[in-house]
Amino acid sequence: MGLAEQRKILGYSQETFAQALGVDRTTVGRWERGGTQPTPELRRKIARLLNLSLAELDAQLAPLQEDPQEPAASPTAASDASGGIDMIRREFLRLLAVTSALTALDASTEEVAEAADRSSVEDFHLMNGHLWQVYQLARAKRSVTAVVQDQLTALNDSLRSSPSRHTDSLCKAAGDLFQLAGELAFDENRYLDAAAAYTLAASASTQAHDFDLWACALVRHAYVDMYARRYQEATETLDVAQRVAARGDGALSTRYWVASVQAEAYANLRNLDACERAMDEAQKVTHLPGPVQNAGWLRFDGSRLAEERGARYVQLGRLDLAEAALKSALDSTALRRGMSFRRRGVVLADLAMVGAKRGDAEQVVHYGREALQAARASGSGYVARRLQKLRADLAVMGKDRQVAELNAEIGVLCAT
Repeated sequence: MGLAEQRKILGYSQETFAQALGVDRTTVGRWERGGTQPTPELRRKIARLLNLSLAELDAQLAPLQEDPQEPAASPTAASDASGGIDMIRREFLRLLAVTSALTALDASTEEVAEAADRSSVEDFHLMNGHLWQVYQLARAKRSVTAVVQDQLTALNDSLRSSPSRHTDSLCKAAGDLFQLAGELAFDENRYLDAAAAYTLAASASTQAHDFDLWACALVRHAYVDMYARRYQEATETLDVAQRVAARGDGALSTRYWVASVQAEAYANLRNLDACERAMDEAQKVTHLPGPVQNAGWLRFDGSRLAEERGARYVQLGRLDLAEAALKSALDSTALRRGMSFRRRGVVLADLAMVGAKRGDAEQVVHYGREALQAARASGSGYVARRLQKLRADLAVMGKDRQVAELNAEIGVLCAT
């Protein structure tokens, strides 16, 4: 992610960002294009405004270009994916406006075409469910991106040609698929793309009158705010998600997933009482009978409550409680059915963080190296971000050689 993307995530235009720094707007533009680099004094101000460390800021600044008037030209798989998804999003919005108008006019169609289109819509839902499964099992999540793009393109084509009475069902498929597209973008650290995908998912879910799908899109959008350290904004989004979920299917776990993410937001705000209330509410998912999630856009079944509670206690500084919950999650889940590299990496990173906060170099190195291996094996940006948070604690642990080596290896991982 570049300087411009981080600026936009935090709500700054080029002009307002320049004013906050006391520079001209064109200067900001040159930094973002790689025409010039900010001075050391301005770097500190920029890092403070964008909630970044100096090392994180350096990773986001564009390299100097030979021609400062021209934007940097460094095509990557991620930028290609971003451009393709952006075109699909624009087309979906246009088609949604058109088909919604046709629905209001009650356009008529032949019964034979009606049956064929109904079958086509059902195929979309089946394919979406399959893609979520592939995404869950894939070590490298980005390998799913091209197929998701193809499915979104096909969905747009279907929206263009199907009877208007199928708009709601196609919008439900879109609300599902755009959430998966957002997950892929978020995992690749493309936060603007993720936020845009989640916004479209919420809009499509609203059109489909599916409250659970809608609430899940809002929950995922709240994660983008939390990554940008906009915790108050995240709680506001989650409050809305809670109200939406309350109108959904009471047999599903949606409202309890909302509560579990609310606990994370409250922990970041250092509100212990609100965090524990939210965790207790999330725990009620275990009282639901039968299947409570669909293994696609809703995957919360309470199986991760122990590790999530441990992570919240880490954030709140309750280290003994955190360590007990995290070790329990690591042991019980591994024995029961095994953990994905991504999930295991997050728990290990949190255990390393407990060690760092205690100043226990041996614990830090033991769990930190295992977390690093899991991050490399999964290719997960989410685990890498968890390890990046650990680096702030590693920097104050003195001159322990193994800790310093771990810190450097995490830096390399996050830079790549």
